[in-house]
Amino acid sequence: MPTVAETIVSSLVRLGVKTVWGVVGDALNPITDAIRTTEGIDWIGVRHEEAGAFAAGAQAQLSGTLGVCMGTVGPGSVHLLNGLYDAKKSHAPVLAICGQVPSAEMHSEYFQEVDNDLLFADVATFRATVTSGAQMPRLLEQAVNAAFSRPGVAVLTVPGDLGEQEVSAAHEPRFVVRQPVLHPDPRSLDEAARLIDEASRVTILAGIGAAGARAELLDLAGRLKAPMVLTLKAKAVLEEDNPFEIGQSGLIGNPATKTAFDGADLLLMVGTDFPYPEWLPQGTPTVQLDRRAAHIGRRTPVDVGLVADAGVGLRALLRQVVAKDDGSHLDKARSEYQTWRDRQLGLVGDGADQQPSLTSRVIAKVRGVGENPRDLIRPERLAALVDAAAADDAVFTADTGMATVWLSRFVRMRGSRRLVGSFNLGSMANAMPQALGAAALDRGRQVVAFCGDGGLTMLLGDLITAVEQQLPVKLVVFDNGRLGMVKLEQEQVGQPEFGTTLHNPDLAGVARAIGLQAWRVEDDDALADAVAQALATPGPVLLDVVTNPDEVALPPHATPDQAWGFAIAKIKETL
Repeated sequence: MPTVAETIVSSLVRLGVKTVWGVVGDALNPITDAIRTTEGIDWIGVRHEEAGAFAAGAQAQLSGTLGVCMGTVGPGSVHLLNGLYDAKKSHAPVLAICGQVPSAEMHSEYFQEVDNDLLFADVATFRATVTSGAQMPRLLEQAVNAAFSRPGVAVLTVPGDLGEQEVSAAHEPRFVVRQPVLHPDPRSLDEAARLIDEASRVTILAGIGAAGARAELLDLAGRLKAPMVLTLKAKAVLEEDNPFEIGQSGLIGNPATKTAFDGADLLLMVGTDFPYPEWLPQGTPTVQLDRRAAHIGRRTPVDVGLVADAGVGLRALLRQVVAKDDGSHLDKARSEYQTWRDRQLGLVGDGADQQPSLTSRVIAKVRGVGENPRDLIRPERLAALVDAAAADDAVFTADTGMATVWLSRFVRMRGSRRLVGSFNLGSMANAMPQALGAAALDRGRQVVAFCGDGGLTMLLGDLITAVEQQLPVKLVVFDNGRLGMVKLEQEQVGQPEFGTTLHNPDLAGVARAIGLQAWRVEDDDALADAVAQALATPGPVLLDVVTNPDEVALPPHATPDQAWGFAIAKIKETL
């Protein structure tokens, strides 16, 4: 008879799981030993369990199969929490296997004992503690099926003495991986089509939920002559070769999205739970299509909600809505978007794929007098050079904060590029461990992480994992010595910068000491060659680029209060 540990591991292999992430420990020893003796699955030991949870979540998002991480008794399981919250909010199917004290000692405040079922109550869609071998494989089936059905996080806790118990069940675990395809209610569909037909100017807000319906979405945008605002997660699959897209909204966005929202007399939301209602149009009739009914109407009032798979719902709308003749709404938004992009390229200089107009170069010079008097490397230029040098099938990850801003604005998702980040939880320190997860999926595919210096140094120890496992990640560090987004938030409301300064070591020197190939760049003239060399070098690489900390990433529509706040903040900082 197989043991509990062997049943878990062999079942994961049949499911297609290739790696398990974590830190070994006594309660997990039977499971890690089963991994050691089983072909087709690898153990990747990390230096911090949070990094393992981030890596597993990234794999789930990129592969569509289950991500798996493990944490042993007490603190080992607690350390998983942040990465698991990111998986929960990203709707990534992840199984966390947690160790527990021996079953006879449970509920006795034994050394390192933590109530995992209580600890993970908020983050997990399923959680259970195995109390006997007879419960397997039922509990494993429930855990995996729950992770796929939401999708989200399932936590299975295994006491140290249970892993080696024999399993008496005769059948192998059976998992329900494929989920039902939802069709819209016909009456709601008729009402949505009527509202769309009555509107003269439609704007589409598209999210990652529309990823599998790209063709249908483009067809509908063309029929409605509708500009398309993309969420950051949708950027990877809907940006390139899209004549309707106008970039992102929110703090990372651009003025064209505000023009498109304000000028619309109907908003069509498809597959998005965009979390910032203050950036959405107010009082505009809205139709929302989402497979999760709980998402409809929770960000902005919705006139008609369509609970359906994006592809099914869009095909149904295409059969009913009438084509529009007036393209002025789309033309205006696209024109403003192209002008904004040209202004952004003015900050880049030479070496990027596209070159800005003379006007934009002049504006950039004027901005530089106030923003960059020491003529430091602009982060915009670094991002654009990475975009030009990276492979067309590269996977990008980005730390929360200014690194995400620069990626959003200067990296185009051409070819089969993919993008992963902590775009719902907004955690620090996610880019590097998510890059490790992506690289472990396919060591032949380029993986580029946009790391903030604050984020990288928070989980710096797992640079060792990149070396130990020879994961060929390219870690690009925007080293501005700041918690840049916090600095921007403070200055927006008129507060002087406080508590955001980071006294960093030579991060390239640290990386070389660990075993990575690494370069530090402080001179703009050396930047283009350094980027090209770093991305072309085999194995794990770190590029530490000292960038301007005072770069201002203006929101799409800076209000007078925000402008006044920046002015007051700069006066206070100077004094």
